[in-house]
Amino acid sequence: MVVFNVKKIREQAEKDFEKAWLETSSLLKLEGRSIRWVKGVEGKRHPVVELAQRLREIFLSFGLEEVLNPSFIPEVEVYRQYGPEAPVILDRCFYLAELPRPDLGVDAKTLAKIREAVPSLTSRKIEELKRVFRAYKEGKVEAGGLAEELVERLSVKPEEATKILGFFPELVKLEPKPTRQVLRSHMTSLWFPVLAALQDKRALPIKLFSVGPKFRREQRLDSLHLYESLVASAAVMGEDLTLEDGSALTRAVLAELGFKEARFEVKKATSKYYAPGTEMEVFIKFEGEWVEVGDQGLYSPVALANYDIRYPVFNVGFGVERLAMLLTGEKDIRKLTYPQFYVEAEFSDRQLASMLKLSLQPETEEGWKLAQALAQTALTHGEAVGPCQFKAYEGEICGRRVRAYVYEKDEGARLLSPAALNTIYVYKANVMAIPPRGFEADRRVAEAKAKGAATGIRFLEAVAAGFAFQVEVKACKGEKGVVELRVRMVKQPSDVNVEIPPQALKYITSKGGRILVKGPLFLGLKAEVS
Repeated sequence: MVVFNVKKIREQAEKDFEKAWLETSSLLKLEGRSIRWVKGVEGKRHPVVELAQRLREIFLSFGLEEVLNPSFIPEVEVYRQYGPEAPVILDRCFYLAELPRPDLGVDAKTLAKIREAVPSLTSRKIEELKRVFRAYKEGKVEAGGLAEELVERLSVKPEEATKILGFFPELVKLEPKPTRQVLRSHMTSLWFPVLAALQDKRALPIKLFSVGPKFRREQRLDSLHLYESLVASAAVMGEDLTLEDGSALTRAVLAELGFKEARFEVKKATSKYYAPGTEMEVFIKFEGEWVEVGDQGLYSPVALANYDIRYPVFNVGFGVERLAMLLTGEKDIRKLTYPQFYVEAEFSDRQLASMLKLSLQPETEEGWKLAQALAQTALTHGEAVGPCQFKAYEGEICGRRVRAYVYEKDEGARLLSPAALNTIYVYKANVMAIPPRGFEADRRVAEAKAKGAATGIRFLEAVAAGFAFQVEVKACKGEKGVVELRVRMVKQPSDVNVEIPPQALKYITSKGGRILVKGPLFLGLKAEVS
């Protein structure tokens, strides 16, 4: 099992990043299999993506053509569409910035540091280094490929290339320089240039749609506002196109989603890229109330003329998250869109039970045979009274001869105590070890057995599997000797080779659950590896 000591790794990286980067790679496993990839096992779908896919299929079913619209828009396009309203619109846009490439000069002081860190750099390679930096400044070398370029052209190791770059503070102190490009704040920004490009390439009417993200610099992020959200937008252009044609499409799409009633309200303040009196908010009837889900209208001939577009255009856009919130009942857009950040973990008893597992278990078939033989022998001779010993297994593991026994040293004690048959259950976020018989009068125990989720993990088999693993390790290393395990009082899951993952443990603690895995086991196992 690989679990990183993240605090230690961070400290190592702060002290010497390159050394930590190299050394921590040894913590990773490159070979072996721990996950079975089985086709046909359904994963978990995201409701917003699912709805986006559904909207795609609906638009396609009505004969619309899907297009991919760019996310970057030159600022000038917003002025062409909005006219004098553009500055207000741009205020809610994210502007893009770029990092200007510095002129990396190799002075004598820096050169001395480089040669000390990378002694293999000859004078010829230093000149090559300068050429690489000039090419970088001129844009002939990508920023992301600068280190790789040094590795190839200077014949240095990747960590040495990173060290070289570390001697140039100009790279660390780069300040972003704003551009005149913005991220689209609504899909409409792209329909104008797209339709201008297609009006002489397609037969009319041209019917297009696109489902993609929009980016808006909201004043606050809350249950109804995000910087990034999905929009499903359609644009239709035709010689005799009417607003009624567009409204019919909007109604048809919403009806396919199950919203049979829709109405439209003309906005009091029309966006300048729409013709006056044609921009409408789209409402649907949901649980007895009218809820806004979109916006539609006919583009202004003025805005269209700026793109030499000669025909009427209808546009409608739906907020995918807004629709998904209605369909799922979720009230917080953050929880709907980013549950990994905003939704607390919620596990059923059955899910928690499936998360509990053995800490150690054999990796070979013979190792499992050993574990099963130990458990079966203990069950067969469970009533025997100590001192006693019974051979459970004799065979080969990794080419080594192994004999294994179950024993009881204490005089008068039974070989197998009742706790050996305790099975672990999960009930109402409590982890409980319950015997097959007894405690029937205890209401909590009775409820857990009747309504809880059994893990299928029993003390006896769990301990036997962990012991078999230890024997297997010794045999496969080619070592000889005795492996012995004596489990007495069980006070926690690890005493019987059971692991509760951190995610499950955190959830159990948050719900006030208890871990009641305990009992007198007094089980003795011994193996001779020869």
